[in-house]
Amino acid sequence: TFQTQLLSNDGHNPLMKKVFDTLLAFLKNGQSEAALKHVFASLRAFISKFPSAFFKGRVNMCAALCYEILKCCTSKVSSTRNEASALLYLLMRNNFEFTKRRTFLRTHLQQIIIAVSQLIADVALSGGTRFQDSLLIINNFANSDRPMKATAFPSEVKDLTKRIRTVLMATAQMKEHEKDPEMLIDLQYSLAKSYASTPELRKTWLDSMAKIHVKNGDFSEAAMCYIHVAALVAEFLHRK
Repeated sequence: TFQTQLLSNDGHNPLMKKVFDTLLAFLKNGQSEAALKHVFASLRAFISKFPSAFFKGRVNMCAALCYEILKCCTSKVSSTRNEASALLYLLMRNNFEFTKRRTFLRTHLQQIIIAVSQLIADVALSGGTRFQDSLLIINNFANSDRPMKATAFPSEVKDLTKRIRTVLMATAQMKEHEKDPEMLIDLQYSLAKSYASTPELRKTWLDSMAKIHVKNGDFSEAAMCYIHVAALVAEFLHRK
């Protein structure tokens, strides 16, 4: 009924924010397995109905959704993991279709890897093997999706899951050195550097480094991280 109002300004409006935040609240707060089935169904319908809000408007809706779905990908309940993996796959596929089968860059590289990096930084990414299972489900979807066989989509999905595994491996190393702040910072710094071409990702890891410095009382180092973030943002805005 309110489709026109919801899609005004490519989904960046108070009404869309209220509707989307309500749907997202179901993922943020623990629900029963049965309730979650319906929540995922509602979200699938929502993405299909309002693709421009996710893939053309401001990035925050896509980012918030990726973060919560990925959290569900580590759930102890296998049906929730399966539903979350299917929803993430649908998000990528819709993004790919939305760009007329050129790429699914917004969901792909930026939002999913940023969300993984944030989950790691927030220490919300426990259950690593469960998360690996979810990545496998997503890969299987891509390989068995007949209409997508002749496109670049399956290889892009494979590339994405490979990148996520790289981040996870780096995290495993970080866990080993969590009692050694200098080594931990070194690992985070090299990860931030490897994302030099993706400013948003680099910012995520610099923010994470700053948090560790503050925790250890190294305030001048934390300030350096924030100055670096400010420089990244300034450079990005200047280019735009």
